[in-house]
Amino acid sequence: MEYKLPSQRWKFYPQNPSLTKELVEKLGLSPVVAQIIINRGMVNLDEVQGYVNPEIIDLPSPLTEFPDLPKSIAILQSSIELQQKIAICGDYDADGMTSTALLLRAFRHLGANVDYAIPSRMKDGYGINKRIVEEFKQEGVSLILTVDNGISAYDAIAHAKELGLQVIITDHHDLPPILPPADAILNPKLLPKTSPYYGLAGVGVAYVLAVTLAQSLNKLQGLTKPLLELYTVGTIADLAPLTGVNRRWLKRGLKLLPKSDILGIKKLSNLAEIESKKKLLNAEDIGFKIGPRINAIGRIGDPQIVIDLLTTDDEGIAITRAMQCDQNNKQRKLIQNNIEQEAIKLIEETPINWKEDRVLLVIKENWHHGVIGIVASHLVERYGVPVFIGTYEEENPDIIRGSARGIEEFNVFLALQNCDDLLGKYGGHKAAGGFSFPTKNLPLIHDRLREFAHQTLIPEYLKPLIKIDAEINFQDINFKLLQEIDSLYPWGIENNEPIFSSINVQISSQKLTKTGEHLQLTFMQNNLELKGIAWRWHQYYPLPPAVDIAYKLNENDWNGKKSIQLNILGVRKSQE
Repeated sequence: MEYKLPSQRWKFYPQNPSLTKELVEKLGLSPVVAQIIINRGMVNLDEVQGYVNPEIIDLPSPLTEFPDLPKSIAILQSSIELQQKIAICGDYDADGMTSTALLLRAFRHLGANVDYAIPSRMKDGYGINKRIVEEFKQEGVSLILTVDNGISAYDAIAHAKELGLQVIITDHHDLPPILPPADAILNPKLLPKTSPYYGLAGVGVAYVLAVTLAQSLNKLQGLTKPLLELYTVGTIADLAPLTGVNRRWLKRGLKLLPKSDILGIKKLSNLAEIESKKKLLNAEDIGFKIGPRINAIGRIGDPQIVIDLLTTDDEGIAITRAMQCDQNNKQRKLIQNNIEQEAIKLIEETPINWKEDRVLLVIKENWHHGVIGIVASHLVERYGVPVFIGTYEEENPDIIRGSARGIEEFNVFLALQNCDDLLGKYGGHKAAGGFSFPTKNLPLIHDRLREFAHQTLIPEYLKPLIKIDAEINFQDINFKLLQEIDSLYPWGIENNEPIFSSINVQISSQKLTKTGEHLQLTFMQNNLELKGIAWRWHQYYPLPPAVDIAYKLNENDWNGKKSIQLNILGVRKSQE
């Protein structure tokens, strides 16, 4: 029988037996876990100790790290004292909305006269613009504070300055060639890469600003816990790198969330069926349960719903807003699935020659701007090439707007920069970006992206990559190993959850789930049996009877009975 298997690259981390031995002897780690930590880039005992327990690292003060932080504090202190109107301009993703809510909570606590605006995903696109600046001016605003945006909004910021407004930019996106003429700019990308603050998301910069300001006014009491919770949700939902200060603060924040002080987070956790007895949340609870419900609003709803949810102390409002988030998320899933199916059909039937192009550019009318970014991520998983996906503006079909997602060896931001003269607005970072361009430029953009992809990618890169930490046998897998891995949380970007492989494993049973989308499996190796699930793998059913597998380890809790489940990421013909 001819079996269809996923086309993948398996790459094993190089082993380091001598350092592994030292960590086993001196820190009492198991060899497997020692190897995982080394794979995360730790090169000596001190670094490993700081990774295992981030609280022991000596942190420099943000006031000495961020050059414009003292200036920002002085401007804000003066605005609060004079009761001048401060306006926050946020963004419609989870990072931007949690940042906005965080600063609103902090400034209200500090007695500021504060309001906010968030650009419309549909009408405005990303970031502060001249219309918002003019509205702020009409409303008597003296100081604009951008969060999670602003670093590439030169014209809008220049316009605000012309109108006599003060501007503080807080952002974490990559720097443009010319910085906007703001009064102060807080952006970790202005710091050396070695700074522990370098990996902060927008909400992390907002957290640093709020805490430092509250400290300077001696009003931090009662503020740290809710702000740390919002920081935690926003940082994980935005897929910020879980390194440096992020690792330290998230370890604290994930412990606080099960007993959240924020009513909206409590209600959302209930709706997302997150167990209230948990001692700490894990990154999956936020990444797959809380984050998507918040993000869904920014994608297809009104961001004010999330701001209300995260700032209200009214039980009724919190429940209503949490239910709106939940409903929007269900609707988002339906829209997303439809677009994904349409995109696959378009790619397969046109056909689009993505292998030859080494990049996938897919454009169709009537797709929802708010969800095409998620579809792009799924297409990257499926085809293994960078994906640029777009749709025509409803009110102006002469403009195409879209999202991009990359692969490890490709830089989305540089690819967009390479099309600078053909694009309208664009922004982003190595892994993801957003863009708009005149429809007439579509063939030229296609050529330019293909050219860039050919310069940076060899054909071997065009298979989805699985980086494997260690090859283990089923007899190595037990709850002790799982506990040891869990103690190294949080997992995420730049601190990826470990992936293991086992070779020559028998599949003793396999079936599709009720929805027909996922594959449930039972594996045998040396008379030991483990169950596994392969998400969205219906197209590979059935798998051959003997295979090598790549997987993550999960604890499955079914009716109070705990078991270890393999989350299958890769399968290949058995090498034995």
